[in-house]
Amino acid sequence: MSKKRTGVFVCHCGNNIAATVDVARVAQEMAGEESVVCAKDYVYMCSDPGQNAVIQAIKDNQLDSVVVSCCSPTLHEKTFRDNARAAGLNEFTCEIANIREQCAWVHKDRAKATEKAIKISRSAVRRVSGAKSLEPIGIGVTRRVLVIGGGIAGIQASLDLANAGLEVVLVEKQATLGGHMIQLSETFPTLDCSQCILSPKMVEVSRHPKIKLMTYSELQEVSGYVGNFKAKILKKPTYVDPEKCKICDDCSQVCPVVVPNQYDLNLTARRAIHIPYAQAIPASYTLDIKACLGLNPVVCGKCKDACEAQAINYDMQPETVVEDVGAIIVATGFDLYGQEKLGEFGQGKIEDVLDGLQFERLCSASGPTKGRILRPSDHTEPKDVVFIQCVGSRDPARHCAYCSKICCMYTAKHASLYKHHVPDGRAWVFYIDIRSGGKGYEEFVQRTMEEDEAIYLRGRVSTLYQQNGKIRVMGTDTLSGENVEIDADMVVLALAMQPSAGTAEAAKVLKIGRDKDGFLAEAHPKLKPVESVTVGVYLAGTAQGPKDIPETVSQASAAAAKAIILLSQDRLTHAPTVAQVRKSHCTGCEMCVDACPYEAIHLENGKAVVNDVLCEGCGTCSATCVRAAIEVKNATPMQMNQMIEAVLGF
Repeated sequence: MSKKRTGVFVCHCGNNIAATVDVARVAQEMAGEESVVCAKDYVYMCSDPGQNAVIQAIKDNQLDSVVVSCCSPTLHEKTFRDNARAAGLNEFTCEIANIREQCAWVHKDRAKATEKAIKISRSAVRRVSGAKSLEPIGIGVTRRVLVIGGGIAGIQASLDLANAGLEVVLVEKQATLGGHMIQLSETFPTLDCSQCILSPKMVEVSRHPKIKLMTYSELQEVSGYVGNFKAKILKKPTYVDPEKCKICDDCSQVCPVVVPNQYDLNLTARRAIHIPYAQAIPASYTLDIKACLGLNPVVCGKCKDACEAQAINYDMQPETVVEDVGAIIVATGFDLYGQEKLGEFGQGKIEDVLDGLQFERLCSASGPTKGRILRPSDHTEPKDVVFIQCVGSRDPARHCAYCSKICCMYTAKHASLYKHHVPDGRAWVFYIDIRSGGKGYEEFVQRTMEEDEAIYLRGRVSTLYQQNGKIRVMGTDTLSGENVEIDADMVVLALAMQPSAGTAEAAKVLKIGRDKDGFLAEAHPKLKPVESVTVGVYLAGTAQGPKDIPETVSQASAAAAKAIILLSQDRLTHAPTVAQVRKSHCTGCEMCVDACPYEAIHLENGKAVVNDVLCEGCGTCSATCVRAAIEVKNATPMQMNQMIEAVLGF
């Protein structure tokens, strides 16, 4: 390799690195490397003075390569590569040696940590010695965005994008927009009607000229890359033409099939042909083919006979649509933790033990009881209702380890709503502690305790069971140290939020990560909270983690803003550190094709060919190839060997 003039800059990172690593010694050792002509340390290399020092050193020492020993390249690789470019250096001859996360933060022995930091820095110096000047790869842009999920997050993101002038394809797997928010009665802390807030936005989405709405549809496949994705979407047949449907309900009146109503959380029943709720968008009936007696051949046909508008078409077929988009926003929402997993709370078999969404439907004027709170078992008014918080949450031994964030607040709302509906009733709330971190939230909880006279008991419920027409709730008040037994008419469980059933499949199709709890993983929890590890794919709402409506809306707008920024450029760029094939050595064995996780390699005329834009430079292909016919630019086997020798002390 040709000798380079390399500069090494070692960061103290305050005490993050310097507390465990002798930073000055690392810089001193690097100064002794053959290609290093400049080695410095500084307390905060990423600060303005620190960055200016790097730029000035490049100019003063005529450097042609740079190593910055600091934190993760995820944080500051772009920062220092921008510095290199500003100083007239090719940005891809700048390398980051991670001596914080991979060294200082995982060691306590200062001497050993310092030695390791020296080896990591030396390996980066050896790698950059073989680095070549590269130019970013240019990519064209399709100014359309795919939004997956039609809840409040997907709706807000779609409207922001469309109002910014971008075309939007909004895909929702249910027959209507709205998600779980449309099922709510009121929203905390202002107790606004959820439908009054959301319905106008749903109508706006359906009428916006820039938004293509695809309900009752599911994403099947995504190919391509940032700026140029191809999304294959399955549009399922509703068997009703929304343009002709008059929402007269004649079809439903004659349908002989009765099934549980999912919109009312199975508290009511519906017909096989139905409209989810009065304000549904699209405003049209849907024939549930799973519940229908049969269409091939037609077994019943009563709904079609009753439809004067001739809107029902039994010959509708599933349709696959391919949409070209430049960016994707994932807003697949949440589900509640299943009661069937909670043996101590009846496993969902006790009729008057409800989850939070079921209680919302009882409180709602559009719900099964028209806003009256009645027991599902006998339709009488409950006089003692027990609300139990943290059910399935904060329980790493048996259920979900994480806090679901909104349960304290929606339980306070439920207790308040109950007392307004049943003034002479008693609301009991079992809690571990109250987490009310939001504008007006703490005041709302205090008002529920004081004005609504909800009885808060600090402690967990151990079990509950039916006895003599009541639900015996066994718990403990840890403040008084006494056991508590309550004979309740109804119990409401504040169940944990978990990713929706389709989130795992969406993550697989989009090749984005999930965290240990199954939520979609962001690229960085602080600096890139709405970006996934796949460039051009953004996250919004409860698919990314538990959150309330204001935070969901904010994140949806943030995701939309990121997509707008991305697609406002004339051309995008892709890192040139991609795989390259030596045709003379390639035998067309396809081992690299099978190994590539990004599907970036294919065969042409018996030789491997790399799609530069799809390639992420992971090196899997290079490690797989037995003839050394493929390697990654600036991460060649020679460079890797040099790095290994440096770490081993050769």
